[in-house]
This record gives sequence, C-alpha cells and structure tokens, in this order.
Amino acid sequence: MNAYENTEVVVIGGGYAGVMAANRLTQRGDVTVTLVNPRADFVHRVRLHQLVGGSDAAVIAYRDVLAEGVRLTVDTVEHIDAGARTLALASGATLAYDYLVYAVGSAAADPTVPGAARYAYPIATLEDAQRLRPALDAVPPTAAVTVVGAGPTGIETAAELAEQGRAVTLVCGGVLGPYLHARGRRTVAARLARLGVTVIDGPGTKVTAVTQDAVHLADGRELPTPLTIWTVGFAVPDLAVRSGLTTDALGRLLTDETLTSVDDAHIVAAGDSAAPSGLPLRMSCQAAMPMGARAADTVLARIADTQPETLNQPFAAQCISLGRNGGIFQFANRLDAAVWFNINGALGAKLKETVCKVIPKHLADEAAEPGSYSLHRSGDTARRRRLQAAPAQPPTPANQAA
Repeated sequence: MNAYENTEVVVIGGGYAGVMAANRLTQRGDVTVTLVNPRADFVHRVRLHQLVGGSDAAVIAYRDVLAEGVRLTVDTVEHIDAGARTLALASGATLAYDYLVYAVGSAAADPTVPGAARYAYPIATLEDAQRLRPALDAVPPTAAVTVVGAGPTGIETAAELAEQGRAVTLVCGGVLGPYLHARGRRTVAARLARLGVTVIDGPGTKVTAVTQDAVHLADGRELPTPLTIWTVGFAVPDLAVRSGLTTDALGRLLTDETLTSVDDAHIVAAGDSAAPSGLPLRMSCQAAMPMGARAADTVLARIADTQPETLNQPFAAQCISLGRNGGIFQFANRLDAAVWFNINGALGAKLKETVCKVIPKHLADEAAEPGSYSLHRSGDTARRRRLQAAPAQPPTPANQAA
C-alpha cells in the first residue's frame, strides 16, 4: 500500500486484546483506528466477581486506557462482508475497513443442563454480574448460595461471598481447580474451608438439573439453595460463523501463526475468539493482551509490506483471588502446566491485586506510548514444539461449526 494513503483499521471488541491492538495501531499517523464495542466503558473482566461481592465496579472509563487517536464507536457488529470489506452494525450503519482486527472475546456458554439457563445466574460478562448482584442482595445472608464450577471464576466467586459471611456451597463437578498443581489445590481447599465454603467434589458431583430452589447432582444428591451461580464453560460469539469465515469447532476464527485469518489477509484475530493454527491459547487476559499486540504488529507489517512475525508468547502462571485477604499465585512451565511452586496467603492476595492493577496500566502505557509493550516477544519454543507434534486438524467451515 502507498505510504501516503490513509489506511482504515477497525477493531471489533474493546476488551483486553482489542484495546491493546487499537492502541498499538496508532503508531502510524497514516492509520485511522476505529474501535467498535457494545459498551461505552472498558470492562475489567477479572474483577467481575468483585462487582458481585461489592468490592469493585469492574469498569474503567475508556479515556483511561484507550489512546486519544482511537475513534470509539459504541455499537455491535452484526455481519462481516469480507469481500466488500465492510461491517454491518446493529444501528443500521455500515463501516468500511482496509484491515480488520477480530477481538470479540467470549461469554458464558449456554448451559445444556436442564433448568440451568432458566434458574442459574452466569457471571462471565458485565451484564451477567449486574443481573446477579440484586438477585444476591435479595437472598438472606444465612441462606446457602450455590456456585457451580470450580475453575478460577467459581473459586473466586465462592471465596468472595464467603469472606463476607455468606453461606456458600461450591459444586466442582469433579476436581477443585483442575488447572492447579495438587499442592496448590490443597492450599485453595484449606483457604475455602477456613472461609466456611462447603466444597463438593469427586465422582458424582456433576450437576444434572437446576430448579428454582435446588441443584441436583449425578449421585442423586439434592442441594437446597435459593440462588445458583453458574461458572461452567465459556463460548465465543458466532459473528465469524454468521459471516461465513472459517472457524474451529467452537466458532473461534481460524488463523495462522501471525494471527491472520486463513480466509483473508486483511483480517487478523486476537484473544479468546482466535484459534491460531487450530491450537488456541488458554482464555485469559494473560493471552489476550500479547495477542492484541501481535495482531496489531501483523497489520502494521502488512501496511509496510513486510513479513509479519509469528505468535511468540509463553504462559507463566495463574493467579486466583481467595477473598480480599487471600490468594494463590500458581506458577506454570512453558507448556502452561502448573508446577509445584506457588505463593499463597496474604502475599498471594497482594500479587493478585498487583496483577489486576497492572493490566489496565499496560493498556494505558501502550496508549501513551504506542509500540512500547513487548511481552508478546518473550519467546515460546514450547508452542513451536506443540505445533510440530500436533496432528493436522482440518478447518471447520463456518456453516458446519458446532
């Protein structure tokens, strides 16, 4: 592309990946960046359990994390016309682009368990948490609230509520904290026990039905509860599927290792909604922000007519808050497998809080000095080994995605 032509880049999604990408794209004065997002504020998603507990709003003004040069359009993209390079918006407007960054994120998966969609409250989005908060306030503090799902969100929600004195039952559906090392799992179990959380784990603890006042388990147990919080599973929006783009089986946009769509060199993806080489990274802000930076670098390389670099980021840890006064920082190897070492207790809580504060700071720093973020260049030889060892996975055409 001629260096004197203006290039229109649209970023769909204003989460961790989308904001990082949008900020980074402002490095060039001949690039116009538009961020399309359905909300007028940035959602600090890792604090949603605190919104429910009342210790944080989980919302940050975009002016605090988004570069001044980025044009924010509060709207929803209904369809991508890759051939025409246009977007149809819910408002009825049409938006044209030269390059597109697909960063639509994820939300709670539609539960297949009978009654869960009707009676259980998810907590994966801002709107979910905002609906849950008044429902929780209406429940007497002594009534046993049930949290289903023992991943980070379920653990954090259970601990947050129990620390406030609420009676909480955590239904694991199997193992408490599946990602954690056994040593870290024991630490989390001990902390939850001190907070008074009843943990139900092991065989037979999968939920088979949810009613208005009970949760039913596979082993036949019935757990009376006035409120059920559902933290099981995430799904991605079906925008790529509806737009006829190639996805993986879950609907994530299929890309190569530069995060470029296998269908179109003018579309790149980042965050939870991307599936590079059919081997998506763990859904997390730890992956989303480096992927946002990589996606922006790919677009900038194509504008400059140079070869984009490939995905090159390792994982280091998973941190989980256990109320405001406890937490665990679970270290991992480069294969993203938990190792024996962790930091817990008050120091673990402090580290978790530091991470929560550093995330928007990274975004704000990139807004102030585009191109300064560098964690996506730290190197991941483990991913290259996984790619070499992985069997070839045929792409899933959008109209066949499950």
